[in-house]
Amino acid sequence: MSNAPTLFTFFSGAGFLDLGFSDSGYKIVFVNEYHKPFLDTYIYSRQVLQHPEPEFGYHLKDISNFTKDPEKCELHEMIQICRSRNELIGFIGGPPCPDFSVGGKNRGSEGENGKLTATYVNLICQQQPDFFVFENVKGLWRTKKHREFFESMKATLHEHGYSTTERLIDAIEYGVPQQRERIILIGFKTEILKNRGFEIEKGVMLDDIFPWMNRIKFSKERLQKIPFPTQDPFQEDGQLAKPAGVPEELTVEYWFNKNDVYYHPNALDFFQPRAGLAKFLVIPEGDDSKKSYKRLHRWRYSPTAAYGNNEVHLHPYKARRLSVSEALAIQSLPKSFALPPDITLSNAFKTIGNGVPYLAAKGIADTILDFLQQTEKR
Repeated sequence: MSNAPTLFTFFSGAGFLDLGFSDSGYKIVFVNEYHKPFLDTYIYSRQVLQHPEPEFGYHLKDISNFTKDPEKCELHEMIQICRSRNELIGFIGGPPCPDFSVGGKNRGSEGENGKLTATYVNLICQQQPDFFVFENVKGLWRTKKHREFFESMKATLHEHGYSTTERLIDAIEYGVPQQRERIILIGFKTEILKNRGFEIEKGVMLDDIFPWMNRIKFSKERLQKIPFPTQDPFQEDGQLAKPAGVPEELTVEYWFNKNDVYYHPNALDFFQPRAGLAKFLVIPEGDDSKKSYKRLHRWRYSPTAAYGNNEVHLHPYKARRLSVSEALAIQSLPKSFALPPDITLSNAFKTIGNGVPYLAAKGIADTILDFLQQTEKR
């Protein structure tokens, strides 16, 4: 595009989603996160990556503060500055999702975290960005009672002038060495699309014209045919050749090597067992059949990088849990991405597990640019 869009980001965490958009050329001018350790991590990682600070800074506060008196709040004033420069403005964010997760609290829209989804939608409707991205767990989309809430949120957005498209993505489709499904809802102001040549009505679904498949590297059909290994006996620091037909870039071992995880700043950051190594020595490489104590296979992708709720993930061929550097690699982050040395292990793994895999974020960012370029040509 001639001018990359300007982004206001919410529920930013350590900024994995933001980094994907930033590295695709978007200009991030505003960052909002409620949990201080996560925001501190965001700021630290951008300093390490030598990224410029957002024009309007970092905002450590509850998102609901921006919905009170919406035409007089600081957020509105910042948006008006961007509009005066004729910038295309986007909101991106993934509200906390345990209330919609089957493995989490499952309280839905009535949970404290679930209510934040409605707050984010309310903020979009109030401030009217040109487009938005909403990310959440698949439970919001697949579970009947949560899906009703999701559809009601969409209806509200349609009533406020947005046309939307949605897809249940899997991070592995974008080249991430991890199976992680997420619902992505994207909306554009119908007026914007009309000005760009589309003959559409308010609230129309854009599924038929949005190029979701443009940036997919591995289709679900292709993935089903790949002969990924299942289990092998655990051998500490043992050698194991890559099976034929397995794309190396989708494997844990490839990303460990790519990111030089054993010499990364966070290489030694991992939980030590309280009761010895006995359990770590008997679980086969690739045995991820149980909820906890899943051992990754070096020549396969990882299960979802969720390290809370007692979900212990073990190194494929070392008698220990995964390190922070290895978890960052599984999230497909650049080698130079690092967490601050003073972050607690709990916060480190929590922010990694909460983040959108980098390559998936970048794929979505590029797909939106493809669509906007498509509309420009019209």
